[in-house]
Amino acid sequence: MNLLYRIAIALITYLLPLAGLFSAKINHFLKGRKGLQKKLLIFRSKNSGNLAWFHVASLGEYEQAKPVIAKLKLERPSVLIVVSFFSPSGYDIATRKTQVHVDYITYLPLDRKSWAFDFVKTLNPSIAFFAKYDLWYHHILALSQNNVPIILFSASFRPTQEYFKSDGFFRSILFKLDQIFTQNQGSLDLLDQIGYAKGLLAGDTRFDRVMETARSPKTFPEIESWVQGKKVMVLGSVWEEDMKIVIPLINQVEDYLWIIAPHDLSPEPMDAWANSIRLPSIKYSETKNFGGKQVLFIDNIGMLSSLYQYGDLAYVGGAFGKGLHNILEPLGFGIPVLFGSLKNTAKFPESEQSVNEGCGFSVNNTEELKEVFEKMQVEEYYQSAIQAANLWVSANLGAAEKIINRVLLNYPLNGR
Repeated sequence: MNLLYRIAIALITYLLPLAGLFSAKINHFLKGRKGLQKKLLIFRSKNSGNLAWFHVASLGEYEQAKPVIAKLKLERPSVLIVVSFFSPSGYDIATRKTQVHVDYITYLPLDRKSWAFDFVKTLNPSIAFFAKYDLWYHHILALSQNNVPIILFSASFRPTQEYFKSDGFFRSILFKLDQIFTQNQGSLDLLDQIGYAKGLLAGDTRFDRVMETARSPKTFPEIESWVQGKKVMVLGSVWEEDMKIVIPLINQVEDYLWIIAPHDLSPEPMDAWANSIRLPSIKYSETKNFGGKQVLFIDNIGMLSSLYQYGDLAYVGGAFGKGLHNILEPLGFGIPVLFGSLKNTAKFPESEQSVNEGCGFSVNNTEELKEVFEKMQVEEYYQSAIQAANLWVSANLGAAEKIINRVLLNYPLNGR
């Protein structure tokens, strides 16, 4: 299997440039990695000393990593923090502005053995953290052979994953990790079943992150003025499949304001939605005076996580398509959250748990959406959902502290 994996990676590295001629996304993926090692070498030559490497797949995993990074930097201010991304979308957004506590941001090279070993050699980390998943065999192997402690945190496993189907290549990756911190008991049980003895239940670090945002959100005076005294529903990271069931509700509810933050910022879908919505609408980029409008389209990146502060209810998109987006962000503000029905809740355990807790509501269609929406207009039910959200989020805080306290107990990072 090891040989097959190496052959597959080699083929991918040869075929991707050809695919890049026909795909702007693949071309962007490859362009971002040009000169990666040289840039990293320059950074490391100017910044010696202990370094903690955090690898994330994309932006969502970076949000999970932020509380852990912050806690580590608090406890070990002199330790350098490097974050690597696999996805261009996450990398692009993270590099648009200075990231607090992060000293350097890079792409992860493709998992070709020579590239992975060169990357780890140049980076020379004292410890390596992987958020949730995205474990690449040759990078893990390079770390292991160089005796670098490897930590996986916010891990959420499913029985259908290759790690648990049979003993072999993929399972060997897990056994090279020095510590795995899981989000939930089910993931810890799966590790126990395969004989991995260094798993610990720490919780989901996203709770720490959303509470951090809720305690000090960005403020938007023009939106505050617009929503004052009115009921608001925030639609976050919505896709066409979501809007198909939400637009009929919008057209029937005239006493609400609607903040719509699409996942795709292309103007065409927003324009089409605006034409289907009977209420007057406007895009955020057009003006800062929203008087007379009932629907506000957010056509930029970076506002959504703080926009939930203005909502009475939230709908989070993605469940009908590629995957449910972050429902914990509105819950951090104590807002009941609605979302599409998932075919596989195991990939998003927080969805099922939020329903069980009474603060999340899964809907299949417009009729079910209207039913939940109307129920939330009853003060008794609405306040119960708010209380459930606040209790659930509060009960799950502290994962980052648990992780870093345990890591520093085993690996003090006072100098290698």
